[in-house]
Formats: sequence, structure tokens, C-alpha cells
Amino acid sequence: MSTMSVKVHGMDLKLSKDMFLQIYKRMLEVRYFEEKVYELFGQNLIPGTIHLYLGEEATAAGIISALREDDYIQSTHRGHGHCAAKGAKLDRMMAEIMGKATGYCKGKGGSMHVTDFTKGILGATGVVGSGLPLAVGAGVSIKLRRTDQVVAVFFGEGASNQGTFHEALNLASVWKLPVIFVCENNLYAMGTRQSIAMVLNNVADRASAYGIPGVIADGNDVLDVYRLASEAVKRARKGEGPTLIECKTYRLKGHSRFDAAAYRPKEEVEEWIKRDAIKRMRDRLLDERIAKEDELKKIEDEVRQKVEEAAKFAKESPQPDPSTVTEGVYAD
Repeated sequence: MSTMSVKVHGMDLKLSKDMFLQIYKRMLEVRYFEEKVYELFGQNLIPGTIHLYLGEEATAAGIISALREDDYIQSTHRGHGHCAAKGAKLDRMMAEIMGKATGYCKGKGGSMHVTDFTKGILGATGVVGSGLPLAVGAGVSIKLRRTDQVVAVFFGEGASNQGTFHEALNLASVWKLPVIFVCENNLYAMGTRQSIAMVLNNVADRASAYGIPGVIADGNDVLDVYRLASEAVKRARKGEGPTLIECKTYRLKGHSRFDAAAYRPKEEVEEWIKRDAIKRMRDRLLDERIAKEDELKKIEDEVRQKVEEAAKFAKESPQPDPSTVTEGVYAD
């Protein structure tokens, strides 16, 4: 299959047309899914709260597009985007978020605990930083089984101040585990700006303490994320150990649905909106003549329809039977 070349931060990136379009489609699935979740929550159809991935689509799509289907990911409380990008079924994911019996965890996990082992999704977790050691465990498993799989673990810059961050990076570096540590730096840990909680400007600088590469990606440029992720994955598969990738990005909504994010300057928000990852990718596909307007419109319409069908499935799904409350919760 013929490849096309584009410049990404001065570097040549060669991909097939299908791959360019697949990456774009991944971002759209995350964006449209999250917009629908936001809408359904407003209709009081989703219990609890939600932590939307809106604005950070390029990180999930860029990292996961560099993985194979049999590779793993470990997610966070803001995990819908990771799971959608890794291939989770949108209808079952939406059903889980709505607490329905047809959901991935039969409605018992909810928004922060979507899991699909068949897709290599080891699970999302609401405890900040808790996914880091779990990913290291998966890395140990890969090494013991002597496969060339990798595991990518997502976490925010706030989680890099947890003890689990040090423990996970230290052990992964000592044992040269195939773990890609992906810091999604959206500048705010809930309402606390990064500069208040740490002196370093870059989380990636912490990689030097563990003797591993630390690189910084434009988290709103999906091709830059993909380029750096591909290098990290190649290194991990060769047995050369982990990489820390810091993706500088921004969430378009508050920390959770109940957060108005009034602590963020209006000018800052507007500036990041101008750097919208999906618009940038769409413009690039057109400007580089990789795709035509009608091709992109067709993909966009198909994804919107897929999300609408997922929402319909979830709405029409039954509530869990109260008699099954302990099923799948405790081991026999």
C-alpha cells in the first residue's frame, strides 16, 4: 500500500492514507461519544458524575494508533476516550456509563470502571495514580510470557506527584519492562494548577531520575503524539525498557460534570480552543490532499450515526436485576 508523507515538527512521517483516516476516525469517535455523554447526563440519564475527555482526543488516538490490537492499556477516571480509541464497543460502554445490565461491567462499574480484556483494556480506575503499578504488573506478565507486547498507561500530571509514580517508573526501568508511561498534562489537577504543585515545568524531565527517555508531545497534534508513541513502542518491543511521554493538552470542560472550571482564565481557554486537535487534523488532511471534503464528511456522518445507535441501545437496555447485586463482585 502506498504511503504519504507529512511534516510533523520538522520530521517526516510516512503513513498510508487508510492509517491517516483511521487516526482521524478514532478522534471523532471519542469526541462524538463524549458529547453524547454530556447530553445524556444533562437529561439525568447517567448516575453519579462524569469526567469528560473532550479536548484530549489526540493523546488517546495518537498513542493507541501506535499499538497493536494485542497490546494493553491501563486507564483513569477520565477513561472513556482511552477505551473508545482502543476499540471498546460504544454501545456497551454507553450502557455501562448509564448503569445498565448490558454494560461492560453489567452496570456495576459505571463511568470510571470500563473494562474489556478482549480489547486489551485492563480497566479504568478512579483512584489517582493507581493505574501505574497495575501497568507495571502487566509489563512483568509480558516479560515472563516472553511476548513482544507493550502496555500503555495513562495518567495526569497530578498523578505524577503520587508515590505510585516513582515506584512504577523505578521498577519498570530496573527490569526494562515494556511500559509506555503517558502523562496527559492538561495543566490542572482538579482545580490546582501545575505550577502550584510542582517546580518543574515538564513532567517528562522526571524521566532522567530513572534513566529512561522522557519526551514531550504536542498533545493537541495527533500525529506528533503518534510519532513519539511509535518510537517508544519500537523501543519497548526490542526489550529496551520504558519511555515517559508527556502530552501537553487541555480539557475543554471542568474536572467533572459539576465543575464549572471558573479558576481557568477565559483567555487561556479560548487559546486552547483555537488549537483544537480535531480541527487541526481535519485541516491537515485537506491541505496535504490526503483526503477530500466528501470523504471526511462521510466518516463524520458514520461516526455520529454509530454514537446515536450506542445511545439508543443504552437507553433501551434494562436496569440490573437487584438479585444479581453480588454477581461478578466477589470471587467464589
